[in-house]
Amino acid sequence: MDMTNDEPCKIDRLTEPFGLIIFGASGDLAGRKLLPALFNLFCNDILPENFFILGTARTDFTDIDFRLRIEGALSEGDNANTTAFLKHIFYRKIDYTDRATFGSLRRRLGNLEKRYNVRGRRLFYLSVPPGLSESIVHAMGSGGLASCDGWRRIVLEKPFGWDIDSARRLNSLLHQYFSEEDIFRIDHYLGKETVQDILLFRFANSIFEPLWDRNHIDHIQITAAESIGIGSRAGYYDSTGIIRDMFQNHIIQLLSLVALEPPSTFEPLRIREEKIKVFRALRSFKPEEIRQNAFFGQYTGGRKGRAAIHGYREERGIPADSNTPTFAAFRLFIDNWRWQGVPFYVRSGKRLKRAVSEVSIHFRNVPHSIFRDILADGIKPNVLVFRIQPDEAIELRFQGKLPGSRLCIRDVTMNFSYADKLSVPLPDAYERVLMDCIRGDHLLFVGQDGVELAWEFFMPVLDFLEDRQVSSRVVHGYRPFTWGPRGATNMIRRDGRDWWVK
Repeated sequence: MDMTNDEPCKIDRLTEPFGLIIFGASGDLAGRKLLPALFNLFCNDILPENFFILGTARTDFTDIDFRLRIEGALSEGDNANTTAFLKHIFYRKIDYTDRATFGSLRRRLGNLEKRYNVRGRRLFYLSVPPGLSESIVHAMGSGGLASCDGWRRIVLEKPFGWDIDSARRLNSLLHQYFSEEDIFRIDHYLGKETVQDILLFRFANSIFEPLWDRNHIDHIQITAAESIGIGSRAGYYDSTGIIRDMFQNHIIQLLSLVALEPPSTFEPLRIREEKIKVFRALRSFKPEEIRQNAFFGQYTGGRKGRAAIHGYREERGIPADSNTPTFAAFRLFIDNWRWQGVPFYVRSGKRLKRAVSEVSIHFRNVPHSIFRDILADGIKPNVLVFRIQPDEAIELRFQGKLPGSRLCIRDVTMNFSYADKLSVPLPDAYERVLMDCIRGDHLLFVGQDGVELAWEFFMPVLDFLEDRQVSSRVVHGYRPFTWGPRGATNMIRRDGRDWWVK
C-alpha cells in the first residue's frame, strides 16, 4: 500500500509555561510511562522553554535522589538532553493522609511557579491507587492547591472509582474544586494511533460506513490479551480484577468507538454525546442471564520451557483462596436500530497465549455463492481488523484467486502497517494524552456521564462475583499461555462462530 505523503504530522510546540505535579511519582506508572513520555516530548521540542515537574509521593527522596532514580528509566539519548530535562524535575515527600504536608507542598509549588514564571498554570496527575484519589482531591482543595491565577487541570487514571457509588462520590468531590472542563479521566488506550483511526476510517472514507450496520455485519470481536501475569501488583489487582481493570474502561471505550453514530462534528463534546448513546443502548445484564453471556477465569500454574510459572493464587501477596478473575469473556448486544441482533464478543485476560489487542469486524457472508459447486470449503466472510498492539495496523481479509488454470481461492490480506508504511516512529500513547491534557483538549478523555454509565452497566456482573459461593463456581482455572478457559470458546462456538485471535 503506497502512502502519498508519509511526512510526519507536524505538532505545534506548546508555548504556555506550566507546572506538572505528579502524585505517586515514585510508582511504576510514573517511572515506566509518564516521565519517559515527557522526556520524549522534551527531546522533540514540544514542551515549552519554561516548565517544571514536581513529583510527590510517600517515599523519602531529595530532588537529586529522584532525578537519579528516573534517569535510568529515560530512553537512550544524548547526555545533553537528559541533563537539561532533569533540571526541570523536583520532588517533595508527602503523606496523603496528613493535610498539613499539603501546606508544605503548596509552598514548594509557589516557589517553583515564580522561578519558572508559569503564572498559575497547574496540571495535577494522580498516578495513585483509586482508593487514595478522594483523600488527595479533598486535601488539594481544602489546602488551596486547586486555587490559582491561571488554569488548573486534574488527571485521573483508571479505574475511576471502585463502583458506581464511589464514582459518583468522586465526581461530586471533584466538582467542588474543578469544573468538568478541568477534569481529564484518562484511558491511555484512546491515545493509541489505531484506536484514533477507527473514527477516521469510518467517517473520512465513504467505502465502509454504508456497510457499518446489522444488515452487513455479522458480529464484532474485541480481544485485549496479555501474556504476563500480575507481577508486583498483587495488592491492586486482587481487589480490582479483570472487570475493573480492563472492561469498565478500555474495552467499553473501544466498543463505543466502533458502534457510535456519526457525530455532527469532530469535537470532544459531540463524540462524547454519541458514546453516551451507545452506553445507554447496551443491553443490561439480568442476574439469571450472566452465566449464558459471560465466562470467567483465573490462571493456574504451569511451565514455559524449563521455567515454572506461578498460578495467580501462588503470586506473592495473593490469598490462597482468592476467586478474583484474571480473565473474562462476554457476549454483548446493543439495542438500537443500527446494531439490533449483532453480537459483540469481548474478552481480556492475563497469562494468555500472546500479547495482542485487536478489534475485528466480521461481515456477513455472500447471500448466494456462485462457487458452491466448485469450492468444497465455500466462501469465507470478509474481516476488517484494527490491531492496536503490538504492531499497530489495519487489515482487510478478502477472497482472491490463486494463479493457474484451476479455480483455487485463498484468503488474501490487505495490510496497512503503521511501522512499515510510515517513515516516522509512532509516539507512545502517553505522549499524546499528556500533550492533550496540557493543551486542554478533551477528545481522548472520558466524561462524567460516560464513566458512571460504564459502571452502571458492569455493576450486575461485579455484584454477581462478590458472592464467594458464586465466584468459586464460575471462576474457572486455565493454563498459562492458552486462550483462557474452554468455556469462553464454547460460548462463541454455540453461536456458530469462533474467536478471530488465536
